[in-house]
Amino acid sequence: MYPDTILHWIDDGEVASVGGQTFEKRSPIDDRVVASVTRGSAADATRAVDAAAAAADGWSRLPAPKRGEIIGRAASLLRANERDLAAIVQAETGKPWKSAVAEVGSSADLGVFMESEGSRFYGRTMTSPIPNRSVRTERSPVGVCAAIMPFNSPLAGVAWKAFPALVCGNAVVAKSHELTPQTAVAFGRLLREAGLPRGVYSVVQGMGAEVGTPLVEDSRVGLVSFTGSVPTGKLIQRTVSGRPVLAKVCLELGGKNPLIVCDDADLTLAAEHAVASAFIDAGQRCAAGSRLIVFDRVYEAFRDALVARTAAVKVGSGPQDDCGPVISRQSLDRLLRAVNGAVKRGARVLAGGHAVEALAPGYYMAPTVLENVSHEDEVSQQELFGPITCLYPAAGFDEAIRMANATAFGLTGAIHTFNSNRIEQFISRYHAGLVSINGPTYGAGPHMPFGGVKNSGNGFREPGTEALDVYCEWKTVVVNHDPSRV
Repeated sequence: MYPDTILHWIDDGEVASVGGQTFEKRSPIDDRVVASVTRGSAADATRAVDAAAAAADGWSRLPAPKRGEIIGRAASLLRANERDLAAIVQAETGKPWKSAVAEVGSSADLGVFMESEGSRFYGRTMTSPIPNRSVRTERSPVGVCAAIMPFNSPLAGVAWKAFPALVCGNAVVAKSHELTPQTAVAFGRLLREAGLPRGVYSVVQGMGAEVGTPLVEDSRVGLVSFTGSVPTGKLIQRTVSGRPVLAKVCLELGGKNPLIVCDDADLTLAAEHAVASAFIDAGQRCAAGSRLIVFDRVYEAFRDALVARTAAVKVGSGPQDDCGPVISRQSLDRLLRAVNGAVKRGARVLAGGHAVEALAPGYYMAPTVLENVSHEDEVSQQELFGPITCLYPAAGFDEAIRMANATAFGLTGAIHTFNSNRIEQFISRYHAGLVSINGPTYGAGPHMPFGGVKNSGNGFREPGTEALDVYCEWKTVVVNHDPSRV
């Protein structure tokens, strides 16, 4: 299912870049070159926005329930093509088969949810203090939306942005991550088969500076939705602020998510959820549990349970494996440098800390647990985006909450306790967009808003019904009438 050549998807067809340049796509599983990818430029971004701008008005005029029907057909096609799409996701990311299949299923679930929102495209009717006047609000499309993709979940990433954007009546230009270029094109073919009109969805390939920046700079783009790193998100916000015409910017950025283990926790359950939080998708999740904050009283017992459970994690990309490779050789080298640096500063490696040589030349890193790391250390404060987690002792609840909040991020967090007072205090005192009780640090669904505070995002939420507020503008309508002219 993975092609030798990957092109843009513009105006319902695959096209090469204007300049004819290409770059290599390598497999994280074995470092093989698996495709040649067309390398986009400003001219290609303009072509895609041209197609989107031409198609946006006609698409917006289609009633929202009809737009929802097309999205529903796309959801059905996702399920019907589950194996083929999962194979593409696995080829691009190397993630274990069960994770790739689950990604297809969650993307289809979102399509079903957004289909139903087409029939619940509600505004509000309000009273007026002025006689002979009616007031209401309506949702209005933004127009052209730029969706800039992450690499870690390429199908879910494009579905989370494209489905709500389309049901709201917008045209979409997706910028594939250069490390996962084909998934968004396969998604485009599927949308075409579902009946999406020509030009409403396009994909451009290439590097951020060469094709992403021109896309963000185009004043016809009314919304930029970006999932990725904090520096790039801030750059996008500055770029849009400097345009002749402003646009909405939706940022879903990083996380340095804590999982607190209290002294009354079920330590076996807490260790299970800590391992899942840290190592699923090789830790390449913005919601990964990278800081494990444990009460002193149970620290050693939890540490033993965590190390034992970590040893049972199966590394590889097969049907029964749990933790796949990281996305690139550069990522693997960066993670190994981070661990080595932490060790030089006094950290102890309790598990992992090295590449898995038996799976070389694939980019596999052994699930890694560190302790004796300062909470001010760079590995405690910076998002590593890999299978690395750190253990920190805490004297009690107040210190655990202080540590949980002591980063520039606020995406997710979890606490393990059966004390309802601690639970309620954690919910109110930990500053984040999502909190989990006696579970992992992740846990969202198509009906749930997801996003963070501080450097984890700029206030918007995707998906859920809250995503409609990202991809719509509210229009207030005031109608005056004259009863004497009835």
